This record gives sequence, structure tokens and C-alpha cells, in this order.
Amino acid sequence: MAELNGILPAVREMKDFEKLLDSNHDYIIFLESRLSQIKSLVSYAKRSNKKVLVHADLIQGLKTDEYGIEFIFREIKPDGIISTRGNVISLAKQHHILAIQRMFAVDSHALENTIHIVNRVKPDYIEIMPGIVPTLITEIYERTQIPIIAGGLIRTSEDVHLAYGAGAKAISTSDNELWGL
Repeated sequence: MAELNGILPAVREMKDFEKLLDSNHDYIIFLESRLSQIKSLVSYAKRSNKKVLVHADLIQGLKTDEYGIEFIFREIKPDGIISTRGNVISLAKQHHILAIQRMFAVDSHALENTIHIVNRVKPDYIEIMPGIVPTLITEIYERTQIPIIAGGLIRTSEDVHLAYGAGAKAISTSDNELWGL
């Protein structure tokens, strides 16, 4: 399994993508991409020696069923997949692709449902959204023993340090002001 740590920059805008190609970040996360663009974006990033994680749920024009995900693996060839869907994580694991389960901790019910899915599909990492709740980072790791990525609503370097202090292995953020931490 790939070791993820530090800041994982998440790209929403092309101007940010260009900056990341010359950065010292090993990984780039693509959010909110279009099916017609994602292959060339991933290829371009890999030519710059970047590893690429794609959020399968946010690729416009892609259905996240078995055939859509197979298309991503065979044609796009990312280094990892992020998804809220257990079936996508299971497929990534079957294809030996880094699998990151995104978890929205909006209430106790959602938390319990996602932990149940996580314990069944065993992703490589869990991305907790929002990542600004240190006690949740600690609790979810204790209940799953799966490394945690904190993401969402992380706005300051203090937020980053609190997430690390709670046990997060990495921080995903689209805030380019935090990418240099």
C-alpha cells in the first residue's frame, strides 16, 4: 500500500493544477473533473512524475457502477480512487488500486453506517469530512484501525496541526494557501 502523508493538494481549478506540476508534492487529487478531460489531466500529471488520486463520484459523465469504474482503471489509470461508495472501494481493492473511502460525518447515523461499510470493504485510507473534528479522527481510527486523511473545512495551519495531533496521516485540501505547510 502507498504511504500517504503530509498535505494532499486537491485540484478544483486549472490554474492550481499548473502550480502543482512544479511543486514538491508527490500526489495530486482531482476533484470535480469531466470524463472528457480526466484522462489527459492524469497523463499530464504523470509526465510530471506526480501520482494521481481521482474522486470517482465527482467525475461528471461517469456512472460509478462496475463498468464505469473499470473504465477508470483501464483508460485513466490513476494511482488511487476516492469514493463514498463501498462498491467503488471494493472494485479498487480488487484491481490493486489505492482505495480511499470518503466519509461525511454529519451525524451519528451517518457515522455508524459508514463505519459499518468501512469495516466490510477495508479501504486503504478513510478521508473524514469535515476534517476539523479531532475527536472524530481519533475515534474513527480506533474503531477501524485504518489510516485517516482529514479533509473538508480545514482553513488554517492550526486546523492542520490539530488533525495531525488527533492521528491523521495526511490532510487533503483545495486551499492552495495550505499546500506549502
